[in-house]
Amino acid sequence: MLQDTQTIRYYQKITDAFARLWSSGYRMDDMRMYLDGYLAALRQSNAIEPFLIHRLEEEASRYLYDESNFLMTQTQPQHDYY
Repeated sequence: MLQDTQTIRYYQKITDAFARLWSSGYRMDDMRMYLDGYLAALRQSNAIEPFLIHRLEEEASRYLYDESNFLMTQTQPQHDYY
């Protein structure tokens, strides 16, 4: 569980990006490469502590590989019966 506020913000940015990428047609391999690049940039910039980056990677990977986060909901057309 993430508790550091800055790390939580990074997590939110990553998961929002996953949603945008998914809706644009990208899939797991592409999103994993995005995550790897994002984490590499955090490591290079020393934006947060290395152990926080490791926790962020665990949580973001868990989100990425949970299929329920990327299910498309299908809505049924509503008929007007008046």
